[in-house]
Amino acid sequence: MSQIKSLNISKIREDFPILKRKVNGKPLIYLDSAASSQKPFQVIKTIDDFYSTYNANIHRAIHTLGEEATAAYEAARKKVAKFINAKLSQEIIFTRGTTESINLVASAWGRHNVKEGDLIVLTEMEHHSNIVPWQILAKEKKARIEYIRFDENGVLIKEDIRKLIDKNPKIVAVSHVSNVFGTINPIKEIVNFAHRNGTLVLVDGAQSVPHMPVDVQDLDADFYVFSGHKMLGPTGIGVLYGKKELLEKMEPYQSGGEMISEVHLQESKYKDIPYKFEAGTPNISGPIGLAAAVDYLESLGMKNVREHEKELVRYALEKLSKVEGLKIYGPKDPEIRGGVITFNFYNNGSLIHPHDVSQVLDSEGIAIRSGHHCAMPLHEKLNLPATCRASFYVYNTKEEIDQFVSALEKIRRFFS
Repeated sequence: MSQIKSLNISKIREDFPILKRKVNGKPLIYLDSAASSQKPFQVIKTIDDFYSTYNANIHRAIHTLGEEATAAYEAARKKVAKFINAKLSQEIIFTRGTTESINLVASAWGRHNVKEGDLIVLTEMEHHSNIVPWQILAKEKKARIEYIRFDENGVLIKEDIRKLIDKNPKIVAVSHVSNVFGTINPIKEIVNFAHRNGTLVLVDGAQSVPHMPVDVQDLDADFYVFSGHKMLGPTGIGVLYGKKELLEKMEPYQSGGEMISEVHLQESKYKDIPYKFEAGTPNISGPIGLAAAVDYLESLGMKNVREHEKELVRYALEKLSKVEGLKIYGPKDPEIRGGVITFNFYNNGSLIHPHDVSQVLDSEGIAIRSGHHCAMPLHEKLNLPATCRASFYVYNTKEEIDQFVSALEKIRRFFS
């Protein structure tokens, strides 16, 4: 078992070329990794090497470049499977991202299993990507959706979990970590209770896989989805993990080349998983770049990544709590919170619009996110038009948090 150790953040930062640039004359402080992480040189070079030395289509060619590209693509699948401890590499489907992965399940599984009157259970803290596909499915099938509520601390209400799952929904779709509150949801508990009631569970791992150890066999989720661009990898690549027995029963999500074994004028036969769900020429460089990102994260150790972020969150919560007029949303305990801190600024009880806060911070070279973070229902419940969000990753430091807090104090004084 790997031991937890402190990361050498100075050395890590040297691997990220973008951290050397300045924004508005100030050194870049990037606090928006929950939206998209920066990329280390190792990932950039891996993608460059692919296009420079063995770029070719995969699975079809028997020439050298095609065989090298195919080998790298399939090696990436095995590497991702090992990273999340999938039982089989065939259980890993490459998609364009978390959004497409959820859409794939809602379509390929949902359209054949959800019937009129059936229940789908979501939570009030879900990203739009884990709401809209189910709304479309429910409308098409005349099914219904109910939501697990959250409390004043941004934590799911346990009574709701039990009450709604006791209604025997077809599926529960829940984020592992909230992209607004940072709440780490009790996935094992939800899965265990759902399975006792014959309910499947899809977990949105977009904010968890990049930041903490994830073992899909231990969690026992039926589907688990995440994106490469949030975990040091390139954009346009995502992963759907699904249990083999479920994937084999599902119909294709898209059709065309590559996903077929035979095509005749009146009928076609599909390939086995995972290829049944990967129609057409895929984003070949995406999985190859993602594999390099996995290598990088494994070299750090995911337990170490998690401990570093907990330390940053604990430090940031302490510092931010002293800023007058600042309201922080989500759990106060770093043990159940990911590397996300969402907040708002108030001046004499009036909200300073998050876009104004973000713009002033940008003038200081500090990048945060402002808006509803693709979680409008959550913001509607809080009666907020928007919030500010700072998010941390392996390359962030306590010194950056100090500068962030100092900039917030400037904003407070300016608006006062």
